[in-house]
Amino acid sequence: MNEVGRRVWAIAEGYIPPVSTGESRELTSHETVCILNAGEEPAHVEIMIFFADRPPAGPYKVEVTPERTCHVRFNDLKEPAPIPPNTDFSSVISSDVPIVVQHTRLDSRQAALALLSTMAFPVA
Repeated sequence: MNEVGRRVWAIAEGYIPPVSTGESRELTSHETVCILNAGEEPAHVEIMIFFADRPPAGPYKVEVTPERTCHVRFNDLKEPAPIPPNTDFSSVISSDVPIVVQHTRLDSRQAALALLSTMAFPVA
């Protein structure tokens, strides 16, 4: 397959809702980066998080196997530091091979759930 994607992506909007209506993982409010590696080599991905009022956090490291997808919840990132809920942030996702990146948020603070999904900005 021809290369699909770019090596650097940015998501300017990030926010982990501080509460959820449910106890299950499926109904936990979360922020996710969806990564597609359509290529034939593993993707070694690094995620940097930027805040309005503090230094950046990261890199958070993820490997996406060839011809696979990986959904990474920002809520689950712990090393080098957890990303705090109820805090605005942005992210830059870089990879050693081309990938495609999409951003998704589930906000379950109210019984009427809200789901948001957008494509990240690819750096040419």
